[in-house]
Amino acid sequence: MANSKKRIPTNHIVGFLLSLVMTIVAAWAALQSDLPVMWIIIGIMALAVLQAGVQLFMFMHVTESASGNGHVPWNMMFHGFALAAIVVAGSLFTMSFGFSHDHGDNGGNEQHHEQHQEESGY
Repeated sequence: MANSKKRIPTNHIVGFLLSLVMTIVAAWAALQSDLPVMWIIIGIMALAVLQAGVQLFMFMHVTESASGNGHVPWNMMFHGFALAAIVVAGSLFTMSFGFSHDHGDNGGNEQHHEQHQEESGY
C-alpha cells in the first residue's frame, strides 16, 4: 500500500459489495425470475464480465501507480484468458459430444430389452 496512513480499504470494500450484489442478482435471475432463458443467460454473462472488471480494477490493482504508472501486465492477462478459453472449450466439447461408455453395445441391456419385449408381447 502506498499510503500507510489510510486505515480503511475503501476500494476493497466497494469492490466486495459490488461483487456481492452482482452475485445475488445473478442467483436471483437464475432461480427466481420469470425471464426467458436466453435473457437470463445474457444477463448472467454480462454480470460476469462486469464482475471480472471489478475484480481487475478494485482488487488486482491494474491501474495503481505503484505498478509502474498504470502498467497493465497484458502478457499475463492474455495467457490467463487463453487458458480459460481452452478449459471452457474443452469442457463444452466434452459435455456436448460426451463420451459415453456404451460403445454401441447398448450397455449389456439387449438381453433385458428382449426379455421385456417377450413379457409385454411386442
